[in-house]
Amino acid sequence: MFSVNHPLLYLLASIVIVYVLGQSIFFFYQAWKEALRLGLEKKILKRAVLGSAVFTIAPAFAILIGLLSLSKFLGLPLPWLRLSVLGALTYELPAAASVAKIMDLSLDQPVGSAAAFNAMAWVMTLGILAGIFVILFFQKSMAGGLRKMRSKDEAWSKIMMDSLFIGMISAFLGMVFSDVGKGLGGMIPIFVLLFSAFLMILWGFLIKRYNWHWLESYALPLSMLGAMAFAIPLSYWLV
Repeated sequence: MFSVNHPLLYLLASIVIVYVLGQSIFFFYQAWKEALRLGLEKKILKRAVLGSAVFTIAPAFAILIGLLSLSKFLGLPLPWLRLSVLGALTYELPAAASVAKIMDLSLDQPVGSAAAFNAMAWVMTLGILAGIFVILFFQKSMAGGLRKMRSKDEAWSKIMMDSLFIGMISAFLGMVFSDVGKGLGGMIPIFVLLFSAFLMILWGFLIKRYNWHWLESYALPLSMLGAMAFAIPLSYWLV
């Protein structure tokens, strides 16, 4: 009988993840050597590494939550592979849910059909490849166009980039805020968003008022972690 947690799936996922980790270690080592060759001090490099490591803590918690959410019906190997290498919960969950809806499957229990599991895996994989191909074939021309625009009108270039970013975030927020009109439980994303904004304002005040410039590198991850922690009791009270 098919199992979403079959040992073979763990083995295949482990091979890919170990390969990607090997790439990360290799290029980190090469970048460190090149930085030393260019004359950068080890103290500066260690500070950059530490700041980058701390900055990944909040996204790592978000990925862990996504892993637990997907593992409920897809098991651990596939979500572990997807979220460790390429995927994001904001994409993976809607992709899998769309297949489950078409095949009339429940997301409250593990997928028991190999055909359904394969369909979800293929939709999740093929759907996200569009971004990879766009970067591969069009990134150079897109970057050139942005540089050309910046040279002509820097103010308009900034407005356009901010608009693209807000548009991207808005596309993700559609699913998050789709239940806003369904009572207090649907308002949880709004309350979490406001609390996160409050934390960011608080960090900004501390930085400006007390010159805590060290906090600048940690303001975003601290706001994300604080908002996620705030969402836990809020969900318990309102749902």
